[in-house]
Amino acid sequence: MEIHLKFIGVLLCALSLVHAFFPSYFNWKEDLKSLQLINRQMMQVHTFFIALMVFMVGILCIFYSKDLVHTPLGKFICLGLGIFWMIRLFFQFFGYSSKLWKGKTFETIMHIVFTFFWLYMTLVYFYIYITPTL
Repeated sequence: MEIHLKFIGVLLCALSLVHAFFPSYFNWKEDLKSLQLINRQMMQVHTFFIALMVFMVGILCIFYSKDLVHTPLGKFICLGLGIFWMIRLFFQFFGYSSKLWKGKTFETIMHIVFTFFWLYMTLVYFYIYITPTL
């Protein structure tokens, strides 16, 4: 399971770095212009901290996979991460309108890719939690 955590860690670090391109890709400069300053800055600051946490969890998975798999604290952390990504998987279907991706090739591919990524992480983290420590 450690190899799965290392793989997840690399993917999470990559995902966190992609957040740097969100403002330009989603045209935030123009789209957020109509928001009050507090709302605009909350969007930017929260995106930064989400990316930072995703990166830090990625680092945790890469460098501490053995501890996550073989210690009670590690297993408990995996339970929390499993719950987090399960909720994120739920939001993939019920938090976003299908109008955002249906009929759009790139968006549909991303929807499918991230659906499998959220599912993969959920299953790996829960599996680690329920597997007895050796």
